[in-house]
Amino acid sequence: MSDLLTTEEYKAIAAGMTFPTQAFIDGGFRAAISGETFESVNPATGDLIANIAACGAADVDVAVEKAREAFGDGRWSKMHPSERKDVLIKLTKLIKRNARELAVMESLDSGKTIFDCETVDVPETIYCLAWHAELIDKIYDQMAPASDDHIAMVVREPVGVVGLVLPWNFPLLMLAWKIGPALAAGCSVIVKPAEETSLTALRLAELAMEAGIPAGVFNVLPGSGADVGEPLGRHMDVDMVSFTGSTATGRRFLGYAADSNLKEITLEMGGKNPAVVLDDAENLDRVAAHIVNGAFWNMGENCSAASRLIVQKGIKDELIKRIVAHAREWPMGDPLDPANRVGALVSKAHFDKVCSYLEKGPTILMGGTAKDGFVEPTILDMSDLDAPQVREEIFGPVLSVLTVATIDEAIALANDTEYGLAASIFSANVKRALRGARSIRAGTVTVNSFGEGDIATPFGGYKQSGFGGRDNSIHAHDQYTQLKTIWVDLSDDNDEAVD
Repeated sequence: MSDLLTTEEYKAIAAGMTFPTQAFIDGGFRAAISGETFESVNPATGDLIANIAACGAADVDVAVEKAREAFGDGRWSKMHPSERKDVLIKLTKLIKRNARELAVMESLDSGKTIFDCETVDVPETIYCLAWHAELIDKIYDQMAPASDDHIAMVVREPVGVVGLVLPWNFPLLMLAWKIGPALAAGCSVIVKPAEETSLTALRLAELAMEAGIPAGVFNVLPGSGADVGEPLGRHMDVDMVSFTGSTATGRRFLGYAADSNLKEITLEMGGKNPAVVLDDAENLDRVAAHIVNGAFWNMGENCSAASRLIVQKGIKDELIKRIVAHAREWPMGDPLDPANRVGALVSKAHFDKVCSYLEKGPTILMGGTAKDGFVEPTILDMSDLDAPQVREEIFGPVLSVLTVATIDEAIALANDTEYGLAASIFSANVKRALRGARSIRAGTVTVNSFGEGDIATPFGGYKQSGFGGRDNSIHAHDQYTQLKTIWVDLSDDNDEAVD
């Protein structure tokens, strides 16, 4: 990614941009069968960006039919792995060539800062797709131990037609997390982007077609959860759904599967993630920088956000002072201004939800101001462990501070949640830190840092944060493949019984 531009240059790009507005099915754009549309609005300004095709159950049926045809005739699923790799590598090159356009489009559609879109979302999208593409012809099948008269092969096969249901907080990157392993495996996919953020998924579909992904293999259906997500989840000819979003909606997909064809379901859902800072933590200034990044990056609209600071009382005051100082370095404002680190929340409805947590009860140590879709980084000092700010996923730039006396109390409080997605622990004592990391029930635990690992490490959660598989790493390919045993009898005795 080249150097950042000026605000005026980004606004000029935005002013000259043409937006994709139709569904992408069987290799081309088309209107929704109903002819209906919905508005895509810039959350930072309230301005209308475009009217997007509002797909429904009829569109789902057509997309599934075309995806099934493509999967059945093998135009992608039976293509040599190295050929699939070449196509996906070409796609990454096309994304890189159009990276600035995608970054601006993402910022306009979601309220994310152009700084994040340019430096994180688009580059990591490219890297993710390239990583999974390179893995295609490097995952080996297996031979199982068998007698001298038999050969037992364990082979991977693509699961089939896959529904990919995306969240609105990382539209482009979460698309890459899913299509990377799904397309690498040979599946045909139907992408359902979030209604609030459909633009970059539609643009990427166009680039995928240009890269050589065959018609019917990559389809995108914009629309509401009720009109597209539910029909996709209930469809009898969809083999698997991978969903990222709220825990409440994830529960529904399990129900859809139970009520239909028992399709496989993978869920990556919410989190109320703890950052545990023990009193022997070194370099509190560095700790504070990690806490600020974990709590306020992407406006806190992040399922792995460090939304609960659990700190031993001996260092609490000094740490809070340093956190406030670092948070002051995160300016809020126009997302197309590259100097800003905090943009607008994704929608008016979500803005109102986040604001409701600031209305009463907590002691505000910093921030608390909200206006016109923007919520400034906010720190709350909490004593009521049952307060909504402590128990519920806010999904905004709000950090709740909890004070403890001992490490045992800190670990118990870290685990006192229905979620288990991510966590972090800060301590200078390696043994203490690792024991704490092992004791926290979460899918990813970072030590002396905030993060999610990287593309090579699996990402997903315990408890109500996840179900059925992991994103990222070689393990992500597991959810898009089936294991088949092929048992070969080599004996010369034709009368031998066959199991």
